[in-house]
Order: sequence, then structure tokens, then C-alpha cells
Amino acid sequence: MEERNEQTVEETIEQQEEQVEEQASTEVSPLEEAINELQAKLTDTENRMLRLQADFDNYRRRVQLDKEAAEKYRAQSLVSDLLPALDSFERALKVEIKDESGAALLQGMEMVYRQMMEALQKEGVEAIESVGKPFDPYQHQAVMQTEDSEYEPNTVVEEFQKGYKLKDKVIRVSMVKVNQ
Repeated sequence: MEERNEQTVEETIEQQEEQVEEQASTEVSPLEEAINELQAKLTDTENRMLRLQADFDNYRRRVQLDKEAAEKYRAQSLVSDLLPALDSFERALKVEIKDESGAALLQGMEMVYRQMMEALQKEGVEAIESVGKPFDPYQHQAVMQTEDSEYEPNTVVEEFQKGYKLKDKVIRVSMVKVNQ
């Protein structure tokens, strides 16, 4: 009977240990769930922080590029406004003068024109060379076509209006006649 009591006691102890383990596992389970939730929130927060950091870096890079472009092309508006005046100067310089006072006026206009062109060149403005060059739709606007045996096909034969570039950007395309 003592053996039976010992077995019963052992069984009771084992049962109590199992109950304690079950209670511990049920108590640990909510703790583990809380830990898992906190780890998931931490991971989510870290991911959001990394995305936010990347967005900020992209924004900073974009602002820097915009700033550089604005600095590089700061004269674009002024150049665009001056181009019609340059065209007028060029047309006036082509007029034939017959008297001395007209010649002095023409000489003064040439000096002003040269000064304007020098100031524009300092800012990076340059005329687009067209005549004799292959037609480039990014730099030329074909307003007429002709057949001339002196020129190769798809070559600019005549320029009606000068085109201009500011640094590497075309401000105004050249209006040209192209050989077929």
C-alpha cells in the first residue's frame, strides 16, 4: 500500500507539475504575444523610419538639383526677352546706308549689338550654327524645303531666324530651309 501511496503521491506530484507547466505556458503565451506584438510594431516603425529617411534624402537631392538648374539657367528669361531685340538689330544692320549720317548710326548700332552679344556670351548664350549642317529637329525648325544639288539631302540650306542655346539648353530653335 505504501507503494501505491508512493505511486499516487508521485502521480499527484506529476499532475501538479503538469498543471504548473500548463499554467506557466498559458501565462507565458500572453507575454509572448505581447512581445511579438511589440517586435512587430518595432519592425514596422523601423521600416517607416527608413522610408522617411529615404524620402528626405530624395527630397534633399531634388532640391539641390533644382537649385543647380535654377542657377545654371538663371538668365533664361532675360535671354528669351532679348532675342526679339537681337533680331531687330540684325535686320537693321542689313539695311543699306547711302549717306554719312546713316553710316555713323549704323556703326553705333553695330557697337551696341556687339556689346549685347558679348554680355550674352558671358552668360553662356551662343547662336546655333545652321547653314551647311545636318538638320536636327532639336535645334532646327524646317519651314521650307528645296532641292539644291550643291547640298546633301537633309542639310540646312538657309537660315531665316537664328536659334540660340543657353549653355546646353536650346532657348529658341533656328527657322531654316532644308534640302530634300
